[in-house]
Amino acid sequence: MSPVQAIDGSADLACWRARAERAEAAAARLRQENSELNARVAALSAEVGRLQEAVTTLSGLLFGASSEKRAATARGGTGEDGAAGGDGAGGRSPGARRRGQRPGAPGHGRRSYAHLETEERVIDLEPEERCCARCGTGYELIGTEDSELIDWRVTLVRILLRRRRYRRRCGCEGPKTACAPPAPKVVPKGLFTAGFLARLLHEKYVLGRPVHRIVAALAAEGLQIAPGTLAGELRQVAPLLAPWAQAIAARGRQAGHAHCDETSWQVFEDVADKENHRWWLWTFVTADTAVFVMDPSRSAQVAAGQLGIDLDQTALQAGRRLVISSDFHKAYQSLARIDGVDALWCFAHIRRYFLRAGAAHPGELGQWCAAWTERIAVLYRAHHALAAAIPGTGAHEQALARYQRAFTSLDAARIQQAALAADGLLHPAAAKVIATLDNEWDGLARHRDLPHLPLDNNTAERALRNSVIGRKNFYGSGARWAADLAADVWTITATAARNGLEPLPLLQDYLAACAQAGGTAPAGADLEPFLPWTPQGRARRAVPAGTRRGPGP
Repeated sequence: MSPVQAIDGSADLACWRARAERAEAAAARLRQENSELNARVAALSAEVGRLQEAVTTLSGLLFGASSEKRAATARGGTGEDGAAGGDGAGGRSPGARRRGQRPGAPGHGRRSYAHLETEERVIDLEPEERCCARCGTGYELIGTEDSELIDWRVTLVRILLRRRRYRRRCGCEGPKTACAPPAPKVVPKGLFTAGFLARLLHEKYVLGRPVHRIVAALAAEGLQIAPGTLAGELRQVAPLLAPWAQAIAARGRQAGHAHCDETSWQVFEDVADKENHRWWLWTFVTADTAVFVMDPSRSAQVAAGQLGIDLDQTALQAGRRLVISSDFHKAYQSLARIDGVDALWCFAHIRRYFLRAGAAHPGELGQWCAAWTERIAVLYRAHHALAAAIPGTGAHEQALARYQRAFTSLDAARIQQAALAADGLLHPAAAKVIATLDNEWDGLARHRDLPHLPLDNNTAERALRNSVIGRKNFYGSGARWAADLAADVWTITATAARNGLEPLPLLQDYLAACAQAGGTAPAGADLEPFLPWTPQGRARRAVPAGTRRGPGP
């Protein structure tokens, strides 16, 4: 073959080399895109996991059974430890205690209803049945067989006031006529008595019935009334109740221990510098008071105002100590930084974090959640046993040692799992809960030194329950005065209930006193009978519940 016929491959080599370079560039680009897509998929998977966890948590909060009311499981829980109940998914376990009275337990006996207004009815035989069917001789009455029924009557009474007038029959100087004085009224030109207004307050704020349902109930009894009329009466009553609520709030500021909590509330009145209608209803529960405060803000200033704390100071007044039981909200954490304020964080709250993580990831964290809730259950059982033991006895010393061991066990598990979380060996959801536990441990561990106080803040949460029911029924307040009135009435009625007093008779007596005073609120010594911690207020507690103290005007 001649040289001319030889194939020159240089052009093909250059072509293939260029194609190879382009292929390598495309492969590198695809590898980069694949890496970016893998990172994107991982990020989306993590986001899906977070959203699934949030959906599980929120669904449980909205539709799930309370984690503190679940029955004890077969692992040995008694179901009587408050937050130390079972960890199962809702239903009663086979060994759980059924609701109602235990078989064989002594009952409370028949109650006496002799304090109720009594209407006597005699039931007799027919005349032909009161004699002998053979000879016709009449029977002799030897007594009665007595039983009782309870009737429920709603009575609306129209009171027609006729003030008698007299004319002078002599020629002496002075007015020619004289008229009997007006009847005492809570609202000077109002239509309703103190008893009516007290029941209106009780129906709306204690029983949680919205005004339109109260109007419907009154219409069923024959009284046609407009909702605006009742709202107008409530607005005029509000200033009379404010001094009473303020006296209770002043008493609450003197306490050395307070349970604190807050919940959202809608107030549909436009307020300057506030973009929405979301307000906050705060509660501060002490030994003998339950104070409610309605405020547009959720800041620490609200809590500090009620608790008598100056946030500009680094310490409380000399000699004062204040213990706050609450959740981990930053407002309470701000108060805890002040010298003299001891924060007791809520074990029920930290327990819920474990339960939510376990519910969101049952496969990975189910056993982990069960182990932690059992540790907390052991602490609750030890706390209950300590409270039941008599101080100074051997049983008390043993219960105290058991209580301290429960804290030691919790602390050791916390330190161990915090180390695992730092090394990346815990599930992310578990690591998040352990981080919260670690950050708030000082406030939780302070319960070790204050075993006479509750381990949780359920006292404040229970105080808010009635308000939350009202929020669901009437959606909030239409104006600022209505929101303040709601807080004042809850302060009065919850404080009464905390001291064993029935709120309705107390409201009736107070409004009757306002009527006797010409539509003004009692002050000074006149207010003391309505404060449960005064001698007159303590005397009121001795009256049996349900006993009528006489009708108000």
